[in-house]
Amino acid sequence: MIKIFAFVFSILSSTVFAQKPAVSLFNGKDFTGWHIDVPKLDKKPNGKNPFIIRESKLVSLSEPQGHIITDKVYENFELEVQYRFAGKPGNCGVLVFCSTPRILYKMFPKSIECQLMHNNAGDFWCIGEDIVTPNMEARRGKKEDWGVTEGKERRVKNLTDNSEKPVGEWNTMKVRCDANKITVWVNGDLVNEGLSTASKGQIALQAEGSEVEFRKVELREF
Repeated sequence: MIKIFAFVFSILSSTVFAQKPAVSLFNGKDFTGWHIDVPKLDKKPNGKNPFIIRESKLVSLSEPQGHIITDKVYENFELEVQYRFAGKPGNCGVLVFCSTPRILYKMFPKSIECQLMHNNAGDFWCIGEDIVTPNMEARRGKKEDWGVTEGKERRVKNLTDNSEKPVGEWNTMKVRCDANKITVWVNGDLVNEGLSTASKGQIALQAEGSEVEFRKVELREF
């Protein structure tokens, strides 16, 4: 009887969780639910803001460098972002499990980066936190060089080539964070998976290297 009850409860729970609605983290009008952390604005608060809203899209202008970060902490979620390079392609990233501010280059928070950089979407970059993946020695370089701070080998290369759309077209990245397991898809392709040293935190988008438009930033908790 107990086994039957547990089985039924498992099915009902799965159904409830599956039906939990996704919510947009960006309302298309302002940055409610987010705050901006850009070191160059500390002494010049009225200086150029690298994050703007344009035609209901969240836009990272790349300079000055920094990030926009959620006010709320999240755990056990799926995040979906739709993005494209508005001009010359370059660098940007989605940060999950963010915590301690400005630990890398006195700018980016302790986190795991899911890379958006052109031709490298889906790479992991360790920022204070670490991650373990299958076949990591082949994808991260010499083990003695590994680390999570400046000067260390922080990158774990993604698993695929040619998952990204041509420049100017919209890409979809899906990031699933199940406890400390992070799984990343780009345009439906599984591109990376690993176990991190964190299991919850804020979510951030970078301003770093190239103008990027985001037309969807949607999250489903489970």
